[in-house]
Order: sequence, then structure tokens, then C-alpha cells
Amino acid sequence: MRLHELGPKAGSKKRKRRLARGISAGQGASAGKGMRGQKARAGGSTRPGFEGGQQPLYRRLPKLKHFPLINRKEYTTINVSKLASLAANSEVTLASLMEAGIVTTNDGPLKILGDGELNVPLNVKAAAFTAGAKAKIEAAGGTCETSDAKS
Repeated sequence: MRLHELGPKAGSKKRKRRLARGISAGQGASAGKGMRGQKARAGGSTRPGFEGGQQPLYRRLPKLKHFPLINRKEYTTINVSKLASLAANSEVTLASLMEAGIVTTNDGPLKILGDGELNVPLNVKAAAFTAGAKAKIEAAGGTCETSDAKS
């Protein structure tokens, strides 16, 4: 037998609390709600987010455009034009670009942007592609493969 297996006997019932029915009932007078105040009154509970009349947090925070995204994805970005100097049919990954010296820092997973021209077929493996970059790589005879975002 374990603690989580313990429970009341089958068929047994717990007596309902009889509030405000005198001292002998155990919950007489204030019915376990203390002396006075908003939470002691009938129907006396505040709505979620209420801060006693102070401007609540959900109304204090800005809900406009141009505020920074929280937990925004950071990518190592590179344009298609930088890939034109690579050899034909070579495999392009973040590691291979760092070895070639085209990318110097690893700022996160690789994202290919579509600025510039490409006329060399390449096998590109990246976390993300823009629509223009994907079209230019495939038009040059290459392939686009979306890899995991942890590359």
C-alpha cells in the first residue's frame, strides 16, 4: 500500500459544512470568513486581475505595434549573393560557411535571404529560407532542405 492509494472507505460520505448555523455547528457567526471586509460578504470576491482600484497590470502594459517580441528567434542570416562564390553542387550548411570564412559568427540557426543573384547549383541546408531565396536557389538548379533549428 502506498500513500496515493489511500482514500475513504467505499460508500462513505463526508458531511457538508453547515455555515452560519450556530456555535455548535463549528462554523457559526462569521462562518470561517473572518470578521469583516469584501471577502467576508455574500458574493464578495473580486474578478481576476482586479488590484483594488489601482490600474491593473493588463491595462498598464502597452498593446501597440513596434514593441519588441519576447523570446524572438535569432538567426545567422546570409544573402544568396554570398553563396555565388561557392563551388557547384557543394553542400551549404552553417558549419561549411564558417569553414569557408563567409560567415564569421554563429548567431543561431542559419537563414538564407534572397538579395542578389545566384547561378551556381547548390545543396543548401538551413533552418529557414525566404520565399525569394528559395526560388533563386531552385532556379539555379540547387536544392533547399530545411534542417532542425538547432544547427
